[in-house]
Amino acid sequence: MKVNIEDFKKTKRFLVCVDSDGCAMDTMEVKHRKCFAPKAIEIWGLQDIEAKFLETWNMVNLYSKTRGINRFKGLAKTFELLSEDGIDMPDFSTVNKWIENSTELSNPALEKAISQTKDGQLVKVLEWSNAVNKAITELPEDDKPFPNVKKVLETISCVADVAIVSSANGGAVIAEWTRHELAPFVKVMLGQEAGTKANCIANLKNNKYYEDEVLMIGDALGDLESAMKNDVLFYPILVGREDFSWKRLMYEALTKLLEGSYRGEYQDKLINEFNSILK
Repeated sequence: MKVNIEDFKKTKRFLVCVDSDGCAMDTMEVKHRKCFAPKAIEIWGLQDIEAKFLETWNMVNLYSKTRGINRFKGLAKTFELLSEDGIDMPDFSTVNKWIENSTELSNPALEKAISQTKDGQLVKVLEWSNAVNKAITELPEDDKPFPNVKKVLETISCVADVAIVSSANGGAVIAEWTRHELAPFVKVMLGQEAGTKANCIANLKNNKYYEDEVLMIGDALGDLESAMKNDVLFYPILVGREDFSWKRLMYEALTKLLEGSYRGEYQDKLINEFNSILK
């Protein structure tokens, strides 16, 4: 199993890319509720608006079309919405500029920007991101894959190369997939450090896969958009219906992929269903 795109080698006709948090791993809720949001409240001293902050954070990151958004974008969006509600929030102008202009939204990219600018806003965001990563490592080991994930990935790995394409911290993804014995079915694990999901898919696809031979599995609009940018196929894991979604993938969608009948009416039906669930 590799962690760099450059080390990945095509071995099968098909490529299946899989998101991690909230898609394969039942970790999204606990990470946001116990790590991401609490650490933001702590670091920016937002205890006076804790309830409102948590409500806004969860809506942005869990229960809307921005579900699964990159952590830095989710932080900035939460601050923006609270400011629009008339709450006096810390200045995020430099952070927003970095998010807009950076080609990679990760801790290493943030560290590089700080070394160049010494900007205090960026320093605080890095402090938050590092605190989140530490808090995630200290969570009780109650993370687990959704039902059927291991069985489905084992089946898929027999007919396709499998790649994790995630915006989560790469170290956490590797630890979780290794602990739950999912790693043997994966050819490469790509976290936020590898770049955007769209770029990761593009680089993987360059290993001589045709568009209809690449499937992105995800639970968020960003996963769909990353697939569409590369004109590859998309399969949704429906929020609240994860068990059903993984079963349907194994017994229906995988067959469509292999026989070449996935694109068109079948995929359109799945995407419409997916869009109707997210607010």
